[in-house]
Parts: sequence; C-alpha cells; structure tokens
Amino acid sequence: MRSIMFSTHDFDEASFTRANKDIGHDITFVRPRLDSTTAGLARGFDAVIVAVEDQLDEVVLKRLGIFGARLVALRIKGFDNVDLAAAERIGLRVVRVPNYSPYSVAEYVFALALSLSRHIPESQRRTRDENFRIDGLLGTELFGKTFGIVGMGRIGMAVARIACGFGCEVLAFDIKPAPMTAKSAPVTWAPLDEVIRKADILSLHAPLTPETHHMINAQRLALMKANAILINTARGGLIDTAAMIEALKSGKLRAAGIDVYELEGKSFDHDLSNRILADDVLARLLTFSNVVVTPHMAFLTEEALKDIADTTLSSLTSFEKGEVLKSEVKARPKPEFANVF
Repeated sequence: MRSIMFSTHDFDEASFTRANKDIGHDITFVRPRLDSTTAGLARGFDAVIVAVEDQLDEVVLKRLGIFGARLVALRIKGFDNVDLAAAERIGLRVVRVPNYSPYSVAEYVFALALSLSRHIPESQRRTRDENFRIDGLLGTELFGKTFGIVGMGRIGMAVARIACGFGCEVLAFDIKPAPMTAKSAPVTWAPLDEVIRKADILSLHAPLTPETHHMINAQRLALMKANAILINTARGGLIDTAAMIEALKSGKLRAAGIDVYELEGKSFDHDLSNRILADDVLARLLTFSNVVVTPHMAFLTEEALKDIADTTLSSLTSFEKGEVLKSEVKARPKPEFANVF
C-alpha cells in the first residue's frame, strides 16, 4: 500500500523499515509536519501516517481526500489532533495505535519522580560547575508515600504496579474503575478531587478531551499537598500551565515533571538553541530549578517503537485487504461522564 509518513524522525524510519521488511508496503518518509501548507505532499498516496505534532483539522483532511488519501494512520494512542467528525464526512478512515509497551511511559514517570524527589537535575548542574557540596539537596523517599494516578488504562496500571514496588500506597481515579484481578496492583479507587488532595506524587494519564482540558487548574492545584510533585506524561492540555507556574512560585507545589506541554507544537522537536524562545510561558517554566521539562519523549523506547510500527503496518494491511480495522476510531457523542471532571 502506498503511504506517506509525515514528521518522520530517524528512529521512525528505522523502526518502520525493519518492521516492513517482510511486508512490503511502499512508504515514503518525509520530515515536514502535516498541516495546510504541506498537505500537497500526500498527493497520490493511499494512506497518510501521522504523529501527535501533525495537524488534521477539517481543512487538512479535505485536502487529503482531494489528493486521493483514503486512510489516516496515527502512530500514536491519542487522537485529539484529528477532527474525527470531519474525517467521517470526507470519507477518510482513521486508525491509531491503541496499545504499545505501557512500560515506556510508566518507567519514565518514575525517572521524573526520582529526579525531582532527589534533586538530581540540580546536583548535576552543581557538579558540572565543580561544586560538590550537598547542602540544599535533601530529598525524600518514594517508600510510604501516596501515589495518585488519574487515568487507569494500561499505562496507569503499569504505573500502579511500579509504584507498589516502591512501597507506595496507590490512590487512583478513572471514569470507569476497572475490576481488580489477581494480576492487578493493589489500588484504592477514589473521587478525582480526593486523589488530588491526598497524593504526594500525582501522575496524569487521562486522554485530552473538552472535558479534561485544564482539569488541573488553579482550584485543583490549591487542593494539593504543599510538598506534592506533579507529573504529566499524557497530554499538555490537561494542565493549566499558567496556574501551575503560580503554584510553583508560591511554593504550594513542590516540583513538576513535564514531558508534554499545551503549546508544544511551537517548540518541541525544534532546535531553538540559537534563537530567543518566543513562548513566554514555557520560557518562565524553564527557569524553575524544581521543574524538569522534556520534549514529549516518554514513549521513546525501542520496544514501544516496534509495537507502534507493527500495529500501524497491520492496519495498512487490513485496510488494503478490506478487512475489519481493529484500531479504527470514529467520532463519538459527548461522554456521559463529562461532569466528573
């Protein structure tokens, strides 16, 4: 099947080329992001393979349809960057990668949590300046702490299992709490605000929807413990960043580990080292010594990339053969749980 991949990194091309070796799809890899100015690159391709930074609004989708595309394949789990209702009207099918190694993100959560709780970024900055004093680097242990998780899908469950391994009490919220099984981590289900109020470390794993947008706002930040750490590896829009900055300034929030940012499309995946950062909010966030910001890379492991390539190529094959698309996503009505957030 003739396909074009936008926003291609070297690791994307390498993983897809390996996975496609014995399958034989015709994939063209291009570096530009997909938007209204680059959609013309898709002319003559049956499928468009895209990532989180690609723009798939109605204008772009219409152009893809005109240029001959019949399938949009998201090589990510989330689909908040796609106008699904417009895709259905235009006749474009949309598939995603609903599952890849949950431990890629789950382990990264603890990389951030441990870095912040033990002041590793600050200690590294000091030693690079040949300052080997340890005053001011007093940390805290994860053992015995309450680990709050918002969103208990496969990644949230993996986070819960690891947190239990550290000796944490896990307090979790999900709109549909899953029944516990013998393989489940011992989790205590609680309402959202209770999880936020009691967590020493709060980790977000909810999808971004109109209902969850800025679910962590000034009011909910005020509920958090004074010494709490906030971790976000899900979607940047879950947090009101300006409100989080105020909580950090006032000392209400101890630290934050941020792998996703609401306006990341303007900065993440770009080398801006020789330019002035135009995003004042992000620039302010980067000044805090108790904040770790990474460029949306929690998923980036060899294992996860293999899963992503395998699932995407399988969807291309199924579409080509006229089979059921197991990973298809469609526009859905407003969730019945909207008022929960």
